[in-house]
Amino acid sequence: MSGSMIYLDTHVVVWLYSGDVHLFPATACQLIEDNNLTISPMVLLELQYLFEIKRITVEPTIIFDNLAEAISLQKCRSPFGQVIAESMRIFWTRDPFDRIITATAAVHKAVLLTKDIKIRQEYSRALWD
Repeated sequence: MSGSMIYLDTHVVVWLYSGDVHLFPATACQLIEDNNLTISPMVLLELQYLFEIKRITVEPTIIFDNLAEAISLQKCRSPFGQVIAESMRIFWTRDPFDRIITATAAVHKAVLLTKDIKIRQEYSRALWD
């Protein structure tokens, strides 16, 4: 992939891992194909939470390792303090996962691929369709 870096929201990672590509609109598919894919480490924590409450059945490290191999998915290495400082400027949600995932993308002024309507309304670089 030679495009820009884009960030993936948690549900995007789950759907990519499970092969549910039919859930993506054409725009999202094109973004995935044309760009370098990255996640906030907060995505891994949210996946762990989903695993613990049995909403997903595969451990986060397996999901990440598989996607790192299959599509060169990367973890963002931004300093945590920088991400938290950015997240403290986000007032439109109390969800710590959405807040930090969005802040991680915002630190880099990057696209965040998400179906989440609230994130798309509030973060100008959030895309889906």
